[in-house]
Amino acid sequence: MRYPLSRRELLQTAAGGFGMVGLGGMLGAAPPGPFSPRRPHFAPKAKRVAFLFLNGGISHLDSFDYKPALQKYNGQPSPIGNPKTERKTGNLMASPFEFRPRGKSGLLVSDLWPKLGSMIDDICVVRSMHTDIPNHPPSAMMLNTGRNILGTPSFGSWITYGLGTENQNLPGFMVISPDASGGLGAQQWGSAFLPAMYQGTLIETKGATTPEKLIPFLRNSKIKPADQARQLDLLRELNQEHLRARPGESELEASIQSMEIAYTMQTEGMNAFDLSKEPAATVARYGDSEFGRSCLLGRRLLERGVRVVQVIYGGLGWDHHEDIMMHQQLAPDVDTAIAAFLQDLKSSGMLEETLVVIGSEFGRTPTSEISVRVFLQNGRDHNPYGYSMLLAGGGIKGGLAYGETDEFGWYAIKDKAHVHDLHATMLHQLGFDHTKLTYQYSGRSFRLTDVEGEVMKGILA
Repeated sequence: MRYPLSRRELLQTAAGGFGMVGLGGMLGAAPPGPFSPRRPHFAPKAKRVAFLFLNGGISHLDSFDYKPALQKYNGQPSPIGNPKTERKTGNLMASPFEFRPRGKSGLLVSDLWPKLGSMIDDICVVRSMHTDIPNHPPSAMMLNTGRNILGTPSFGSWITYGLGTENQNLPGFMVISPDASGGLGAQQWGSAFLPAMYQGTLIETKGATTPEKLIPFLRNSKIKPADQARQLDLLRELNQEHLRARPGESELEASIQSMEIAYTMQTEGMNAFDLSKEPAATVARYGDSEFGRSCLLGRRLLERGVRVVQVIYGGLGWDHHEDIMMHQQLAPDVDTAIAAFLQDLKSSGMLEETLVVIGSEFGRTPTSEISVRVFLQNGRDHNPYGYSMLLAGGGIKGGLAYGETDEFGWYAIKDKAHVHDLHATMLHQLGFDHTKLTYQYSGRSFRLTDVEGEVMKGILA
């Protein structure tokens, strides 16, 4: 299928699928629907994406980007000055965590991440990331949508718009988060001006451990499946008539589509969300934590053909302005969960075709923050000028450190990688020329990478 799709082509594709998606198994083969798998521009290395969003700003300097100069000049003023960040910062501050060579590659990883470090030979550490604004909302929007303002589609929406999904009984783009805020709000997984059916489907995990709580109100215990099928058959006819009188209303199309998927999810969804079906040893490997269960759930969704899964840590958990030692409290659960997630994908062979992206909206400063609230000066402010993200699977080289920051970790200086470059690389691994995956809106062609972005060819296997 060519891109961009015209409105007429999209409606023709969508209209053939409404109503029939949920009943396809009962009434025979359904026509192609809006989520039917589609071919990208060229042969892909990856078929699906998992984004583990550790929102708040993980410190690259305490995790994956060791800087001996911080040890040497600890407590002294930065020789290159302190660039403008969100808050006032002081002198250089050494990492309180030990770094050790890990794996055959010998990449240095701090003791915060021992289990993730054990898998470093499968991971590419991009040490030269940078973004535009040292503030959470715009930087999170940039990472999730390619723009630092509201009103543009999320990367997951672009991917499902371009590729469809492999399982017509589950949403193509699913977001697993403790609550609806997702740290910074639902606009992070919204579809904006793309058809609303491509927005992410949120699964709220806070206090929910069973399928009935994770996806409440899905089953109707008072109506038998056969009766539901007859009701949906009638609704299909009514919805089609309603839609024909209102062509192009993507919210209406999405509402119809969501009802159809909700029907099929009564079986498929309940099975996918039932973690009790996993061996006790597997559940234990992910850890007894909300994030651990979320990663396990994400793996189960990927196994069932969901195209894009985003797991959000929640809140601004990694935003440690006042004491970077708080990283030590959060890291064990996250380290355990991500390592188990990667191990399971690798052992099943799925990692080869699953692009896994791990990271935050920015990094943290090599200087301590001057806090007016506490006496302890042991935290770090936001750093958008240089930080690290991790990529694994989906045709990405493992055991590689790509790019560099300066000797103190302030700025990306070698093989600089903007968020647009990350998105261009993600789409490339999925088989897309990022400049050609576009959508006509408001008189111009939009794309995930706006008018920028270069594929990071140095990290491709």
